[in-house]
Amino acid sequence: MVQTRRLLLSAAAGLFASKAQAASQGFEAFLDGVRADARRAGVSPATLNRAFAGLQPNARVLELDRRQPEFTQTWEQYRDARLSQQRIEAGRRAFADNRATLEAVQARFSVSPRIVTAIWGLETNYGGFMGNMNVIQSLATLAWDGRRASYFRNELVAALKILEAGHVAPDRMRGSWAGAMGHPQFMPSNFDRLAVDMDGDGRRDIWDNRADALGSIGNYLARSGWRDDELWGREVVLPAGFDPDQASRTNMRPLRDWVWMGVRRPDGEAIPPLDMQAAVLIMGGQSFLVYHNFNVIRRYNPSNFYALAVGLLSDRVA
Repeated sequence: MVQTRRLLLSAAAGLFASKAQAASQGFEAFLDGVRADARRAGVSPATLNRAFAGLQPNARVLELDRRQPEFTQTWEQYRDARLSQQRIEAGRRAFADNRATLEAVQARFSVSPRIVTAIWGLETNYGGFMGNMNVIQSLATLAWDGRRASYFRNELVAALKILEAGHVAPDRMRGSWAGAMGHPQFMPSNFDRLAVDMDGDGRRDIWDNRADALGSIGNYLARSGWRDDELWGREVVLPAGFDPDQASRTNMRPLRDWVWMGVRRPDGEAIPPLDMQAAVLIMGGQSFLVYHNFNVIRRYNPSNFYALAVGLLSDRVA
């Protein structure tokens, strides 16, 4: 019996080893294909050798990709988790400590320092946690055996181009399991399009250079259509009998129309009856008027919860 068990265990171990070897060989063949793509994109063999040295798939990345939970939080749960007093106070310190940089970003990109700070706060807790996974490994794993292989393969080549340009060293290119990087949590393709060299040192360093990181957030919003003369929105009180079917992000109407219907500030004061476009959102026990800039924030993360949290945090950090 013991001998039989040993034989079975040995056979199972051999099967496991053969599967692992086949997977490893498949991954190496995949990397060879990526090498060809990257070479055509201008990435040198030296950069590829450094980036791919000892590279293996990361099982944890695949686990996280395949087990993403359904979004089940209520607005109140989401809001309270992200608008804690600790995050607000940290945001006020971050705003004060980086005020000169934030004002320089505003001068260059015409984006509110408060909004830049709030996005920074929600993305990485003001740089407190930017992710600790090897971006090249994460992207290679997802491109090799992920749900969106084509998307992540393009992102992997974009990441290799960042290394080729010398913006960051391979061991410093760390981020989320999905490849989002640095203070702004840019994917590599967004880095390519939107990261900026704010301090003029020849590198776009969103990991260790706060000027570049905050400038890149400002550039992202500016390129998405930010209007510096408008707010993101505001909390409001709706009149009795308000038709909830009117509450939709896409139902943009002149602000004066909502004022005429009886929409007011929470303190009962009237809102200026301007011509600017606005929409009503009802979230749990709160109601909001949101403007053009709300949808610009959603270009950063296409979630009403996220955009509202950014707007409310921005109101509190400054």
